[in-house]
Amino acid sequence: MKPPDGTRPDLPRLPERHPGPTAYDRQWTRQLHGALGSAAVLLAGLILVDWAAATLSPWRGALWLTLAVLLFLVLCPPRVAAGTGWLETRFLLRTHRVRTDLLVSVRCCDGIAQRLVLRDALGARVELDPRVLVANPDLWRRLDEDAHRARSAGALLCGRTALDRLGRRIDCETALAVFRVSGLDDP
Repeated sequence: MKPPDGTRPDLPRLPERHPGPTAYDRQWTRQLHGALGSAAVLLAGLILVDWAAATLSPWRGALWLTLAVLLFLVLCPPRVAAGTGWLETRFLLRTHRVRTDLLVSVRCCDGIAQRLVLRDALGARVELDPRVLVANPDLWRRLDEDAHRARSAGALLCGRTALDRLGRRIDCETALAVFRVSGLDDP
């Protein structure tokens, strides 16, 4: 029988939002500013061309504003955060959160935009761009530690290969960054 709060007694409860230090995507602010700048440049360009052609009207201005807002929505990056036992992606109107210590599958979906899909034992699902983890070692470390916990507990049934491949990619990128900083990458 389920308890009145809707949780399952055989699975642990979700951890609090901030039980310990939280790692964030350090490039999110720059990407957000890029999305805002692109939308503003599009809007300014369309209004300027319309004004120069003497065809600017309130309806056309509203249309150009709508196009700029749509461009911003397409380019707006999700905010990725991770703590002990969880990883979260926050979009403008929705938040997806997965228990990384209860992961059951990790898939890497290739295509035009590569995606990493994480699923936990509670049925939650998170999709994120693997480049976010490559660019943010703190996020990767939290995910990797919890994935090892899920793997040792026998919960992670599918996805060891995807995580190992991503870990090798992150190690390679980190080594290249160290070589660049130390000047050892010059021929």
